[in-house]
Amino acid sequence: GATTNRSLVLLRYMFNLARKWKTPGVQENPTAGLALAPEVQRQRFLSPVEIARLVAAIEADDNRIAAQAITLLLLSGARKSEVTKAKWEYVDWDKCTLLVPIAKSGRPRTIALSAAAVDLLRSVERLPGNPYVFASSFTGRPSLTLQSEWERICRRAGLSGVRLHDLRHTYASFLVNQGVSLFVVQGLLGHTS
Repeated sequence: GATTNRSLVLLRYMFNLARKWKTPGVQENPTAGLALAPEVQRQRFLSPVEIARLVAAIEADDNRIAAQAITLLLLSGARKSEVTKAKWEYVDWDKCTLLVPIAKSGRPRTIALSAAAVDLLRSVERLPGNPYVFASSFTGRPSLTLQSEWERICRRAGLSGVRLHDLRHTYASFLVNQGVSLFVVQGLLGHTS
């Protein structure tokens, strides 16, 4: 929905400009009259009971690397790619931060790590000579989607309709419910607006 709508709005704008500038061959806007698709805003937050079931399912999962990566998502509010592409050199143990060299905004950002997140990172087994925090012991590369692991963990936890990105919403919701200002939460999540 949202991606289609952005494309349609952009095309409509381009054709309107072409008509305004009297571009040869453009008499009408072929996107005129096309309706935008309905957008569904999915905001799913896990309840404390669901979080407990999720944590138990994560702890029981055989793929420890994926389980640890998913746990860090829950503990940090980071985006999936920020965790899956994390390298050991990006971890600042003294400042308790994780650097994201190129964030969604196109600029670097720093993720604040709680004591639990730091403890988790300390427990991750480093593969000799491998720069990635969550590298597969088979391929040496990070699992960029975590999708099959996530689906397996959700089944075990009895959770349906939950996306990995919903861990970010849950993290933000938890902070807001603890009285953290929206301005601070915005900064922690790396939102520019």
